[in-house]
Amino acid sequence: MFDAALTEAGIETAWAGASRDDELPDIVAGADVLLTARRRVGAQLIDVPGLKLVQVQGRAPWAVDWAAARHAGVPVSVLPHGGAIAVAEQTMALMLGLYRMLVPGHQGTVDAAYREKEVEPVRTTERVIAFNWLGFDNVRQLRGKTLGLVGLGDIGLEVSRRARAFDMNVLYHKRLALSAEFEQMAGVRHAALAELMGESDVVSLHVPHTDATEGMIDAAALALMKSDAILINTARGGLVDETALAEALRGGRIAGAGLDAFVEEPLPVGHPLTDCPNVLLSPHVGGGTGGGQRGMIRSIVENLQRVARGDPAVGLVTMSTPEGRFET
Repeated sequence: MFDAALTEAGIETAWAGASRDDELPDIVAGADVLLTARRRVGAQLIDVPGLKLVQVQGRAPWAVDWAAARHAGVPVSVLPHGGAIAVAEQTMALMLGLYRMLVPGHQGTVDAAYREKEVEPVRTTERVIAFNWLGFDNVRQLRGKTLGLVGLGDIGLEVSRRARAFDMNVLYHKRLALSAEFEQMAGVRHAALAELMGESDVVSLHVPHTDATEGMIDAAALALMKSDAILINTARGGLVDETALAEALRGGRIAGAGLDAFVEEPLPVGHPLTDCPNVLLSPHVGGGTGGGQRGMIRSIVENLQRVARGDPAVGLVTMSTPEGRFET
């Protein structure tokens, strides 16, 4: 798909995905643009004469030697994956929906539940309001809470970016930890899975569904979570033992769950999760309107065409902060 789009746009391409690192300098010699998703573009590649741009597919900070790029004066562009952003937004929506009690609040407002609270509507002014007339005692803020990301790919990075904007602390778990430099750039800290499950106020799943991850959030994993923590799943339903999750929710062993993915989709009639307390369910819409892989390909092709015309690329990294983080 990518190759066909580049060829159609008249962009000559040399693919190096399966090549050894020591073979790369010969392959990229004479290139105008280097394109990568996660494979590192180091100094020996950035020093290619005539290089006009390093294009990163996604926002992975470990994909580029930033110091070498700055030293060589080679601009770097990051083009985040639209589908990853869409899933990240859904993840944040589920967190906020649970923390801010949006569904119970909506339903109580629609149902005129004030009648059960023995209150009457009043004409509001700047000083006269019926604050929290439903009497919620568990509306919370994300600020200062710890988010645990199980997986740190394109989606996990986008979730982390948004969570840090809410002043959350971000832990992550993956098989191979990032270097300290890249953790600092991404604003995250590695933790073993058991540590992450136990320390996080919000656990969010962002790993693929494989034999190794099947049912990884089981009764034992849920038992590690704090009683006031919530679980978010916008990845795949098979990551979660749904029976164990329903039991944990009913038993008050965790505070809530926001789910956009399920073992069976659509969620069958009478599924035990549908009548659990403190759940927020959505019909697997996380990636909707994000554009997916086709959208990413289109954005990259358009950016390369801009460079070919002599126009500045979009998504350029415009500064590197003293802390090592980069901004676009």
